[in-house]
Amino acid sequence: MKRARLLREGGHRFAFILEESVLRYQIGGPTVMAGQLGYLLMVMALPSVSLMVIPFSRARKTHALGNFNIYDQAEVRIELLTAAINVTVPSEIDQYRREFELLASMAVTGSEARSVIAKALADMQ
Repeated sequence: MKRARLLREGGHRFAFILEESVLRYQIGGPTVMAGQLGYLLMVMALPSVSLMVIPFSRARKTHALGNFNIYDQAEVRIELLTAAINVTVPSEIDQYRREFELLASMAVTGSEARSVIAKALADMQ
C-alpha cells in the first residue's frame, strides 16, 4: 500500500513493463486476479504512470531474467526471495537502462496495452 500511494503523491513518474503472461498467471484465483487486473486498468489512467505490456504476439528480442527497478540514474534494485541487490555502478545501471529500453521497444502502450489487459480479464471470467 505504501508503494501504491507513491503513484499518486510526490510528483514522481513511473514506467512499468509487464509480459502478457503475468496477466494470466492464476495466483490467488479468479477473484483475486480480476481485482489485480482491474487495478492495473485504473492505475494506467494516472498521469504519473506509463504501463506497457509485451503481448504474446510480439517477437522477442530479449526476455526479462527477473524484475528490476531503476531509480533515476542513481540505482537499480533487484528484489530476490530473501534479499535485494542494489546496483550503483554507472556502467551497470546503463546496462539495465538499455535492457529496459529493449523490453519497451517490444511493448504496446495506451489503448493497445489496455486492450491486452482487458482481454486477460475477460478470459478469466
